[in-house]
Amino acid sequence: MNPRLTRSQQKSICSQLGSVRLKLLYKASIHGFTGAAFHQLCDNQGPTMSVGYNASGYVFGGYTRQPFSQSGQYVHDDQAFLFTFKQDNVLKYPVTSAAYAVRMIANSGPYFGEALAFVNGGQAKVHSNPGNYYNFNAAEMHGNDLNLTECEVYQVEAFPEFEKPWRSMVWETEKRTKMMESIKVYSPTVSSVSQLRVLLIGPVGAGKSSFFNSINSVFRGHVTSQAIAGSSTSSLTTQFRTYSVRAGRGGKPLPIILCDTMGLEENTGAGIDIDDIVNILKGHLPDCYQLNPSVALQSEALGYRKFPQIKDKIHCVAYVIDACKVSIMPAKLEEKLEAIRRKVNIMGIPQLVLMTKVDEACPFVSQDIRNIYKSSYIKEMMQEASARLGVPLSCIVPVKNYSEELELDPNCDILLLTAIIQMLRFADNYFDELSDRFSNIQTKE
Repeated sequence: MNPRLTRSQQKSICSQLGSVRLKLLYKASIHGFTGAAFHQLCDNQGPTMSVGYNASGYVFGGYTRQPFSQSGQYVHDDQAFLFTFKQDNVLKYPVTSAAYAVRMIANSGPYFGEALAFVNGGQAKVHSNPGNYYNFNAAEMHGNDLNLTECEVYQVEAFPEFEKPWRSMVWETEKRTKMMESIKVYSPTVSSVSQLRVLLIGPVGAGKSSFFNSINSVFRGHVTSQAIAGSSTSSLTTQFRTYSVRAGRGGKPLPIILCDTMGLEENTGAGIDIDDIVNILKGHLPDCYQLNPSVALQSEALGYRKFPQIKDKIHCVAYVIDACKVSIMPAKLEEKLEAIRRKVNIMGIPQLVLMTKVDEACPFVSQDIRNIYKSSYIKEMMQEASARLGVPLSCIVPVKNYSEELELDPNCDILLLTAIIQMLRFADNYFDELSDRFSNIQTKE
Protein backbone atom coordinates (compact mmCIF):
# COMPACT_ATOMS: atom_id res chain seq x y z
CA MET A 1 0.00 0.00 0.00
CA ASN A 2 1.87 3.03 -1.29
CA PRO A 3 1.13 6.57 -0.06
CA ARG A 4 -0.14 9.04 -2.61
CA LEU A 5 1.49 11.98 -0.81
CA THR A 6 4.78 12.76 -2.50
CA ARG A 7 8.04 12.83 -0.56
CA SER A 8 8.13 16.62 -0.85
CA GLN A 9 4.58 16.92 0.47
CA GLN A 10 5.32 14.57 3.37
CA LYS A 11 8.44 16.56 4.18
CA SER A 12 6.50 19.84 4.10
CA ILE A 13 3.71 18.64 6.35
CA CYS A 14 6.09 16.94 8.80
CA SER A 15 8.09 20.16 9.09
CA GLN A 16 5.00 21.69 10.73
CA LEU A 17 5.07 19.08 13.49
CA GLY A 18 8.73 18.56 14.40
CA SER A 19 10.53 15.20 14.40
CA VAL A 20 7.74 12.98 13.11
CA ARG A 21 7.06 10.48 10.36
CA LEU A 22 3.87 9.39 8.61
CA LYS A 23 2.55 5.84 8.55
CA LEU A 24 -0.32 5.13 6.18
CA LEU A 25 -3.29 3.55 8.01
CA TYR A 26 -6.23 3.93 5.66
CA LYS A 27 -6.57 4.34 1.90
CA ALA A 28 -10.17 4.69 0.72
CA SER A 29 -9.54 3.33 -2.78
CA ILE A 30 -8.37 0.08 -1.16
CA HIS A 31 -10.36 -0.14 2.08
CA GLY A 32 -13.55 1.56 0.93
CA PHE A 33 -15.14 5.02 1.13
CA THR A 34 -17.07 4.14 4.29
CA GLY A 35 -17.07 5.36 7.85
CA ALA A 36 -16.89 1.76 9.06
CA ALA A 37 -13.68 1.04 7.15
CA PHE A 38 -12.13 4.30 8.33
CA HIS A 39 -12.94 3.70 12.00
CA GLN A 40 -11.85 0.07 11.90
CA LEU A 41 -8.36 1.08 10.80
CA CYS A 42 -7.93 4.52 12.36
CA ASP A 43 -9.65 4.55 15.77
CA ASN A 44 -7.38 4.82 18.81
CA GLN A 45 -4.27 5.37 16.67
CA GLY A 46 -3.17 8.62 18.30
CA PRO A 47 -2.28 11.76 16.29
CA THR A 48 -3.30 11.51 12.64
CA MET A 49 -3.06 13.38 9.36
CA SER A 50 -6.09 13.05 7.07
CA VAL A 51 -5.65 13.89 3.38
CA GLY A 52 -8.20 14.24 0.59
CA TYR A 53 -7.61 14.34 -3.17
CA ASN A 54 -10.01 15.52 -5.86
CA ALA A 55 -10.11 15.46 -9.65
CA SER A 56 -9.23 19.16 -9.79
CA GLY A 57 -5.77 18.33 -8.44
CA TYR A 58 -6.19 19.69 -4.92
CA VAL A 59 -4.55 17.95 -1.97
CA PHE A 60 -5.95 19.06 1.38
CA GLY A 61 -6.78 17.78 4.84
CA GLY A 62 -6.49 18.13 8.59
CA TYR A 63 -4.35 17.20 11.57
CA THR A 64 -5.44 16.28 15.10
CA ARG A 65 -3.58 15.02 18.14
CA GLN A 66 -6.74 13.32 19.42
CA PRO A 67 -7.40 9.65 18.59
CA PHE A 68 -10.50 8.97 16.52
CA SER A 69 -13.50 7.13 17.99
CA GLN A 70 -17.24 6.73 17.37
CA SER A 71 -18.48 8.54 20.48
CA GLY A 72 -20.48 11.15 18.58
CA GLN A 73 -18.89 13.87 20.73
CA TYR A 74 -16.74 16.90 19.97
CA VAL A 75 -13.14 16.60 21.19
CA HIS A 76 -10.90 19.43 22.37
CA ASP A 77 -7.64 19.95 20.46
CA ASP A 78 -5.88 23.32 20.45
CA GLN A 79 -3.19 22.01 18.08
CA ALA A 80 -5.56 20.88 15.32
CA PHE A 81 -5.38 22.53 11.92
CA LEU A 82 -6.62 22.18 8.36
CA PHE A 83 -4.29 22.57 5.40
CA THR A 84 -3.95 22.57 1.65
CA PHE A 85 -0.96 22.28 -0.63
CA LYS A 86 0.04 25.01 -3.02
CA GLN A 87 2.46 23.01 -5.12
CA ASP A 88 4.60 21.43 -2.37
CA ASN A 89 4.11 24.25 0.15
CA VAL A 90 1.62 23.94 3.00
CA LEU A 91 -1.05 26.54 3.76
CA LYS A 92 -2.36 26.08 7.33
CA TYR A 93 -5.73 27.02 8.83
CA PRO A 94 -5.54 26.66 12.67
CA VAL A 95 -8.59 25.71 14.71
CA THR A 96 -10.45 28.77 16.04
CA SER A 97 -12.58 26.97 18.64
CA ALA A 98 -10.45 24.25 20.21
CA ALA A 99 -13.36 22.68 22.11
CA TYR A 100 -14.97 21.76 18.77
CA ALA A 101 -11.81 20.82 16.85
CA VAL A 102 -12.86 17.26 15.96
CA ARG A 103 -16.17 15.43 15.98
CA MET A 104 -16.36 11.65 16.27
CA ILE A 105 -19.04 10.52 13.80
CA ALA A 106 -19.60 6.80 13.26
CA ASN A 107 -20.84 6.88 9.65
CA SER A 108 -18.22 9.39 8.46
CA GLY A 109 -14.50 9.58 7.91
CA PRO A 110 -12.31 12.29 9.53
CA TYR A 111 -14.61 15.09 10.77
CA PHE A 112 -13.04 18.44 11.71
CA GLY A 113 -15.54 20.54 13.68
CA GLU A 114 -18.33 21.39 11.28
CA ALA A 115 -15.87 22.82 8.77
CA LEU A 116 -14.49 19.83 6.88
CA ALA A 117 -15.42 16.15 6.77
CA PHE A 118 -14.10 13.38 4.53
CA VAL A 119 -16.08 10.37 3.31
CA ASN A 120 -19.15 12.30 4.42
CA GLY A 121 -22.14 10.04 4.98
CA GLY A 122 -20.16 7.03 3.79
CA GLN A 123 -19.65 8.46 0.29
CA ALA A 124 -16.62 9.64 -1.70
CA LYS A 125 -17.50 13.23 -0.90
CA VAL A 126 -16.34 16.13 1.25
CA HIS A 127 -18.48 18.26 3.55
CA SER A 128 -17.10 21.81 3.55
CA ASN A 129 -18.39 24.70 5.67
CA PRO A 130 -15.76 27.45 6.24
CA GLY A 131 -16.03 29.49 9.41
CA ASN A 132 -17.35 26.71 11.63
CA TYR A 133 -14.41 26.39 14.04
CA TYR A 134 -11.90 26.78 11.20
CA ASN A 135 -11.53 29.76 8.85
CA PHE A 136 -10.45 29.04 5.28
CA ASN A 137 -11.20 29.97 1.70
CA ALA A 138 -12.99 27.03 0.04
CA ALA A 139 -11.74 27.88 -3.45
CA GLU A 140 -8.19 28.08 -2.15
CA MET A 141 -8.42 24.84 -0.17
CA HIS A 142 -10.14 22.48 -2.59
CA GLY A 143 -11.34 24.53 -5.57
CA ASN A 144 -14.96 23.89 -4.54
CA ASP A 145 -14.61 20.35 -5.90
CA LEU A 146 -16.25 18.22 -3.20
CA ASN A 147 -15.91 14.85 -4.91
CA LEU A 148 -13.06 12.70 -3.59
CA THR A 149 -10.86 10.60 -5.84
CA GLU A 150 -8.89 9.39 -2.81
CA CYS A 151 -8.77 9.77 0.95
CA GLU A 152 -5.83 8.73 3.12
CA VAL A 153 -5.24 8.79 6.86
CA TYR A 154 -1.71 8.69 8.24
CA GLN A 155 -0.63 7.99 11.78
CA VAL A 156 1.76 10.72 12.93
CA GLU A 157 4.55 9.06 14.87
CA ALA A 158 7.05 11.01 16.91
CA PHE A 159 10.48 9.48 17.06
CA PRO A 160 13.02 10.29 19.76
CA GLU A 161 16.51 11.46 18.89
CA PHE A 162 19.67 10.14 20.48
CA GLU A 163 21.55 12.51 22.77
CA LYS A 164 24.81 11.01 21.59
CA PRO A 165 25.57 9.76 18.07
CA TRP A 166 25.15 5.99 17.75
CA ARG A 167 27.97 5.92 15.17
CA SER A 168 31.03 8.12 15.71
CA MET A 169 31.81 10.77 13.11
CA VAL A 170 34.27 13.67 13.14
CA TRP A 171 32.85 16.83 11.56
CA GLU A 172 36.00 18.88 11.04
CA THR A 173 37.62 20.48 8.00
CA GLU A 174 40.90 18.76 8.86
CA LYS A 175 39.12 15.40 8.72
CA ARG A 176 37.79 16.21 5.25
CA THR A 177 41.28 17.17 4.06
CA LYS A 178 42.89 14.01 5.46
CA MET A 179 40.26 11.80 3.84
CA MET A 180 40.78 13.44 0.45
CA GLU A 181 44.55 12.98 0.72
CA SER A 182 44.24 9.33 1.77
CA ILE A 183 42.05 8.65 -1.28
CA LYS A 184 44.51 10.39 -3.61
CA VAL A 185 47.47 8.31 -2.41
CA TYR A 186 45.64 4.98 -2.17
CA SER A 187 47.14 2.16 -4.21
CA PRO A 188 45.54 -1.28 -4.69
CA THR A 189 47.61 -4.13 -3.25
CA VAL A 190 47.50 -6.00 -6.59
CA SER A 191 50.21 -4.56 -8.86
CA SER A 192 48.24 -5.17 -12.06
CA VAL A 193 45.40 -2.95 -10.85
CA SER A 194 45.93 0.83 -10.86
CA GLN A 195 42.29 1.78 -10.23
CA LEU A 196 39.76 -0.29 -8.33
CA ARG A 197 36.32 -0.57 -9.92
CA VAL A 198 33.12 -0.08 -7.91
CA LEU A 199 29.77 -1.01 -9.48
CA LEU A 200 26.78 1.10 -8.44
CA ILE A 201 23.50 -0.86 -8.51
CA GLY A 202 20.09 0.48 -7.52
CA PRO A 203 16.51 1.28 -8.49
CA VAL A 204 15.63 4.05 -10.91
CA GLY A 205 15.97 7.45 -9.23
CA ALA A 206 17.90 6.22 -6.18
CA GLY A 207 20.87 8.47 -7.00
CA LYS A 208 23.60 6.35 -8.62
CA SER A 209 24.62 8.96 -11.19
CA SER A 210 24.15 11.72 -8.62
CA PHE A 211 26.60 9.95 -6.31
CA PHE A 212 29.33 10.04 -8.93
CA ASN A 213 28.56 13.69 -9.68
CA SER A 214 28.76 14.45 -5.96
CA ILE A 215 32.13 12.73 -5.51
CA ASN A 216 33.41 14.51 -8.61
CA SER A 217 32.18 17.79 -7.13
CA VAL A 218 34.09 17.23 -3.87
CA PHE A 219 37.40 16.81 -5.70
CA ARG A 220 36.69 19.58 -8.23
CA GLY A 221 35.96 22.03 -5.42
CA HIS A 222 32.57 23.04 -6.78
CA VAL A 223 29.25 21.41 -7.68
CA THR A 224 29.43 19.83 -11.10
CA SER A 225 27.40 17.39 -13.19
CA GLN A 226 29.03 14.96 -15.61
CA ALA A 227 26.83 11.87 -15.41
CA ILE A 228 23.22 12.26 -16.53
CA ALA A 229 21.04 12.54 -13.43
CA GLY A 230 17.52 13.70 -12.65
CA SER A 231 13.96 12.57 -11.97
CA SER A 232 12.30 10.03 -14.23
CA THR A 233 10.11 6.95 -13.98
CA SER A 234 12.56 5.05 -16.18
CA SER A 235 16.34 4.97 -16.07
CA LEU A 236 18.13 8.04 -17.44
CA THR A 237 21.30 5.94 -17.70
CA THR A 238 21.01 3.58 -20.68
CA GLN A 239 24.69 2.71 -21.13
CA PHE A 240 27.26 0.98 -18.97
CA ARG A 241 29.55 3.86 -18.03
CA THR A 242 32.84 3.95 -16.18
CA TYR A 243 33.69 7.26 -14.52
CA SER A 244 37.15 8.17 -13.34
CA VAL A 245 37.30 10.99 -10.79
CA ARG A 246 40.16 13.47 -11.13
CA ALA A 247 41.94 15.25 -8.31
CA GLY A 248 40.85 18.72 -9.33
CA ARG A 249 40.60 20.38 -12.73
CA GLY A 250 43.30 18.86 -14.93
CA GLY A 251 44.47 16.68 -12.05
CA LYS A 252 45.47 13.04 -12.09
CA PRO A 253 42.77 10.35 -12.03
CA LEU A 254 42.03 9.01 -8.55
CA PRO A 255 42.64 5.29 -7.90
CA ILE A 256 38.93 4.50 -8.12
CA ILE A 257 36.49 4.10 -11.00
CA LEU A 258 32.74 4.33 -10.36
CA CYS A 259 30.75 2.18 -12.77
CA ASP A 260 27.19 3.28 -13.47
CA THR A 261 24.41 1.17 -14.96
CA MET A 262 20.81 1.33 -16.05
CA GLY A 263 18.52 1.41 -12.99
CA LEU A 264 16.79 -1.65 -11.60
CA GLU A 265 13.03 -1.86 -12.21
CA GLU A 266 10.55 -4.25 -10.67
CA ASN A 267 8.89 -5.33 -13.94
CA THR A 268 10.32 -8.15 -16.05
CA GLY A 269 12.01 -6.87 -19.21
CA ALA A 270 12.54 -3.41 -17.74
CA GLY A 271 15.71 -1.91 -16.32
CA ILE A 272 19.08 -3.63 -16.40
CA ASP A 273 19.14 -7.38 -17.01
CA ILE A 274 20.66 -9.47 -14.19
CA ASP A 275 22.79 -11.38 -16.73
CA ASP A 276 24.27 -8.06 -17.85
CA ILE A 277 25.19 -7.34 -14.23
CA VAL A 278 27.03 -10.68 -14.08
CA ASN A 279 28.91 -9.78 -17.28
CA ILE A 280 29.86 -6.44 -15.75
CA LEU A 281 31.06 -8.13 -12.55
CA LYS A 282 33.24 -10.48 -14.58
CA GLY A 283 34.69 -7.61 -16.64
CA HIS A 284 33.18 -8.54 -20.00
CA LEU A 285 31.31 -5.30 -20.73
CA PRO A 286 33.10 -2.46 -22.51
CA ASP A 287 32.59 1.16 -21.48
CA CYS A 288 29.65 2.92 -23.19
CA TYR A 289 27.96 -0.40 -24.03
CA GLN A 290 24.30 0.28 -24.84
CA LEU A 291 22.21 -1.76 -22.42
CA ASN A 292 19.07 -3.55 -23.61
CA PRO A 293 16.57 -4.68 -20.94
CA SER A 294 15.19 -7.33 -23.28
CA VAL A 295 18.46 -8.94 -24.41
CA ALA A 296 21.57 -9.59 -22.35
CA LEU A 297 25.04 -8.99 -23.77
CA GLN A 298 26.24 -11.72 -26.11
CA SER A 299 29.86 -12.84 -26.41
CA GLU A 300 29.81 -11.87 -30.11
CA ALA A 301 29.00 -8.22 -29.31
CA LEU A 302 31.45 -5.54 -30.38
CA GLY A 303 33.94 -4.82 -27.61
CA TYR A 304 33.08 -7.92 -25.55
CA ARG A 305 36.09 -8.94 -23.46
CA LYS A 306 36.38 -12.71 -23.72
CA PHE A 307 39.35 -12.92 -21.38
CA PRO A 308 39.05 -10.06 -18.86
CA GLN A 309 41.95 -9.36 -16.51
CA ILE A 310 41.67 -8.55 -12.80
CA LYS A 311 41.81 -4.81 -13.60
CA ASP A 312 38.68 -5.17 -15.79
CA LYS A 313 36.58 -6.88 -13.13
CA ILE A 314 34.45 -5.30 -10.38
CA HIS A 315 36.21 -5.15 -7.02
CA CYS A 316 33.33 -3.84 -4.89
CA VAL A 317 29.54 -3.51 -5.32
CA ALA A 318 27.59 -0.60 -3.83
CA TYR A 319 23.79 -0.85 -3.74
CA VAL A 320 22.26 2.63 -3.89
CA ILE A 321 18.97 2.85 -1.98
CA ASP A 322 16.65 5.84 -1.45
CA ALA A 323 16.06 6.27 2.30
CA CYS A 324 12.54 7.54 1.58
CA LYS A 325 11.59 4.29 -0.16
CA VAL A 326 13.10 1.59 2.04
CA SER A 327 9.77 0.82 3.73
CA ILE A 328 7.81 0.74 0.46
CA MET A 329 10.26 -1.23 -1.66
CA PRO A 330 8.21 -3.41 -4.05
CA ALA A 331 8.52 -7.15 -3.44
CA LYS A 332 9.63 -7.84 -7.04
CA LEU A 333 12.40 -5.27 -6.76
CA GLU A 334 13.52 -6.77 -3.47
CA GLU A 335 13.61 -10.19 -5.16
CA LYS A 336 15.80 -8.81 -7.96
CA LEU A 337 18.22 -7.31 -5.46
CA GLU A 338 18.34 -10.62 -3.59
CA ALA A 339 19.11 -12.50 -6.83
CA ILE A 340 21.93 -10.07 -7.62
CA ARG A 341 23.31 -10.30 -4.10
CA ARG A 342 23.47 -14.08 -4.30
CA LYS A 343 25.49 -13.91 -7.53
CA VAL A 344 27.82 -11.29 -6.06
CA ASN A 345 28.32 -13.48 -2.96
CA ILE A 346 29.25 -16.48 -5.09
CA MET A 347 31.91 -14.39 -6.84
CA GLY A 348 33.33 -13.23 -3.51
CA ILE A 349 32.95 -9.53 -4.25
CA PRO A 350 32.46 -7.30 -1.18
CA GLN A 351 29.19 -5.35 -0.94
CA LEU A 352 27.99 -2.23 0.81
CA VAL A 353 24.88 -0.05 0.72
CA LEU A 354 24.75 3.68 0.05
CA MET A 355 21.58 5.12 1.58
CA THR A 356 20.78 8.36 -0.24
CA LYS A 357 18.32 11.24 0.32
CA VAL A 358 18.61 11.02 4.11
CA ASP A 359 17.72 14.70 4.41
CA GLU A 360 14.45 14.14 2.56
CA ALA A 361 13.61 11.15 4.75
CA CYS A 362 14.18 12.87 8.10
CA PRO A 363 13.41 16.52 8.97
CA PHE A 364 15.89 16.31 11.88
CA VAL A 365 18.68 15.52 9.41
CA SER A 366 17.37 18.14 6.97
CA GLN A 367 17.92 20.77 9.68
CA ASP A 368 21.55 19.73 10.07
CA ILE A 369 23.27 16.87 8.23
CA ARG A 370 25.44 16.35 11.34
CA ASN A 371 22.33 14.91 13.04
CA ILE A 372 22.56 11.86 10.78
CA TYR A 373 23.80 9.53 13.53
CA LYS A 374 21.56 11.06 16.17
CA SER A 375 18.42 10.30 14.15
CA SER A 376 16.57 7.25 15.41
CA TYR A 377 14.52 7.26 12.21
CA ILE A 378 17.59 7.01 9.97
CA LYS A 379 18.94 4.21 12.15
CA GLU A 380 15.60 2.40 11.83
CA MET A 381 15.69 2.80 8.04
CA MET A 382 19.25 1.48 7.96
CA GLN A 383 18.22 -1.51 10.08
CA GLU A 384 15.31 -2.19 7.72
CA ALA A 385 17.60 -1.93 4.70
CA SER A 386 19.99 -4.33 6.43
CA ALA A 387 17.18 -6.87 6.89
CA ARG A 388 15.76 -6.46 3.39
CA LEU A 389 19.10 -6.61 1.56
CA GLY A 390 20.80 -9.12 3.83
CA VAL A 391 23.87 -6.99 4.63
CA PRO A 392 25.23 -6.08 8.08
CA LEU A 393 24.42 -2.63 9.47
CA SER A 394 28.14 -1.87 9.41
CA CYS A 395 28.02 -2.14 5.61
CA ILE A 396 25.42 0.63 5.24
CA VAL A 397 26.66 4.18 4.72
CA PRO A 398 24.19 7.11 4.60
CA VAL A 399 25.04 9.94 2.20
CA LYS A 400 23.55 13.13 0.86
CA ASN A 401 24.17 13.75 -2.83
CA TYR A 402 24.38 17.23 -4.29
CA SER A 403 21.12 17.74 -6.19
CA GLU A 404 19.91 21.32 -5.75
CA GLU A 405 22.91 23.05 -4.17
CA LEU A 406 25.26 25.42 -6.00
CA GLU A 407 27.98 25.37 -3.33
CA LEU A 408 29.69 22.54 -1.47
CA ASP A 409 28.91 21.71 2.17
CA PRO A 410 31.95 20.33 4.07
CA ASN A 411 29.69 18.13 6.21
CA CYS A 412 28.08 16.53 3.14
CA ASP A 413 31.58 16.04 1.74
CA ILE A 414 32.61 14.13 4.86
CA LEU A 415 29.71 11.67 4.44
CA LEU A 416 30.52 11.22 0.75
CA LEU A 417 34.24 10.73 1.40
CA THR A 418 33.43 8.24 4.17
CA ALA A 419 31.58 6.15 1.57
CA ILE A 420 34.62 6.18 -0.75
CA ILE A 421 36.96 5.24 2.11
CA GLN A 422 34.72 2.25 2.89
CA MET A 423 34.85 1.19 -0.76
CA LEU A 424 38.66 1.29 -0.68
CA ARG A 425 38.72 -0.80 2.50
CA PHE A 426 36.29 -3.34 1.08
CA ALA A 427 38.28 -3.58 -2.14
CA ASP A 428 41.43 -4.23 -0.09
CA ASN A 429 39.61 -7.22 1.42
CA TYR A 430 38.87 -8.47 -2.10
CA PHE A 431 42.49 -8.11 -3.21
CA ASP A 432 43.71 -9.81 -0.03
CA GLU A 433 41.39 -12.73 -0.76
CA LEU A 434 42.76 -12.99 -4.31
CA SER A 435 46.33 -12.99 -2.99
CA ASP A 436 45.49 -15.72 -0.48
CA ARG A 437 43.94 -17.87 -3.20
CA PHE A 438 46.98 -17.38 -5.44
CA SER A 439 49.33 -18.26 -2.58
CA ASN A 440 47.36 -21.42 -1.80
CA ILE A 441 47.51 -22.49 -5.44
CA GLN A 442 51.29 -21.97 -5.56
CA THR A 443 51.72 -23.87 -2.29
CA LYS A 444 49.79 -26.87 -3.64
CA GLU A 445 51.89 -26.88 -6.79
